[in-house]
Amino acid sequence: MTGGEPAMPGSGPAQDRQDPGRPPGRHRTAGAPSGPGAPNAPGAPVIRLSSAAFTYRGPPPVAALKPTSMVIYRGEHVAITGPSGSGKSTLLNLLGLLDKPTQGSIEIDGIDVGAAPERERAAVRAHLIGFVFQSFHLLPYRTSIENVMLAQVYADEPRRRRHAAAMAALTQVGLEHRAHALPTALSGGERQRVAIARALVNRPALLMCDEPTGNLDTATTLELTDLLESLHRAGATLVVITHNPTVAARAQRQIAIRDGELTEISSVTTAPPTGAPGPAPGSGEPQPPPARPEAPPPADRTPGNPTRPERPPPDRTPGNPAHPDGPPPADSAPGGLDTLGFPDE
Repeated sequence: MTGGEPAMPGSGPAQDRQDPGRPPGRHRTAGAPSGPGAPNAPGAPVIRLSSAAFTYRGPPPVAALKPTSMVIYRGEHVAITGPSGSGKSTLLNLLGLLDKPTQGSIEIDGIDVGAAPERERAAVRAHLIGFVFQSFHLLPYRTSIENVMLAQVYADEPRRRRHAAAMAALTQVGLEHRAHALPTALSGGERQRVAIARALVNRPALLMCDEPTGNLDTATTLELTDLLESLHRAGATLVVITHNPTVAARAQRQIAIRDGELTEISSVTTAPPTGAPGPAPGSGEPQPPPARPEAPPPADRTPGNPTRPERPPPDRTPGNPAHPDGPPPADSAPGGLDTLGFPDE
């Protein structure tokens, strides 16, 4: 396949000639579904690794990422964790299209970018991926809105649209009132919000965050984590590489990387597995229902029950000082909220 040909079905050569600076399929507007069968449809894969691996040439050669297959779907919030030297940077460089895999293939939003020519990879980076870095990387002598508009320059967005789109992105992160402030006048959390607005302004299919809270204090970290979660609820696809367990715990999926190998350590949500005593309830989200069918209290009230002789008398005696919590036995009975891992409420 020649360098000018599209890597996706449905974008003919004529379309690519009309807009050669954009990746194949850009006419679909990244981040907005155009039909049930389109790669941008909700739930479609945004990242697909198929036996992708990367080996640094020696001597001696180093296998930084071993053959890996992984799919991240549209709308997911994924955290990738691992110690230094585990392969996180290598994986980030591959997903960010800074390196090409030495084995296997990588697709971003349905586009095979593993073996694509560099011009096409640069167009995919500009239009389909938003980057948030640990060190902000803001131009110090440009205002917040000018820093956001810079991403539109690289994406070759028309000049007449840039200001309004940049202001909308700043509003999305709650920083429209600081649009004309220089980075030197902003706090660390505000600078990171500007960086997130810059990553969002081109409506990317994927928001990739590399240690986004690494340079922030605890309170600001919580604020930024809340912001990322709100972006996810609004439909953003997030991949967050982090050392912070608090940040990782907010993700739907947690993937650990060690010695170049990926291991999924949690998936979708962490609450249902801990709260569902059996698979029958379905999704597992209704944690209170398992606490409601508490057959033990009726059994305890049965006179002469030899298995639980001590609980019924104090529970039935009103005002017993030895058991002041007798009236609400549901929370403290076996199978209550404390059994599900929740504090009594």
